[in-house]
Amino acid sequence: MKFAVALAAVTLLSSGALFAADSPPPATTATPSGASATPVKSLKACNKQADAKNLTGQQRSTFVKNCRGGKPPHS
Repeated sequence: MKFAVALAAVTLLSSGALFAADSPPPATTATPSGASATPVKSLKACNKQADAKNLTGQQRSTFVKNCRGGKPPHS
């Protein structure tokens, strides 16, 4: 009887270690079709570029939006 209890305890403890050893699945970087895989630039960096180009109003808003989205600037 003591052997059965000890065996059950060892089985439970070892199965817990097996579950803890499982690694989580790798994070996927799925992007919607047509989306850019480049990281989004920071708002601060895009605003700094807009300042350098002396952009204001709607032009500035559009530039910052495109900059953050990784789109190339319009000429």
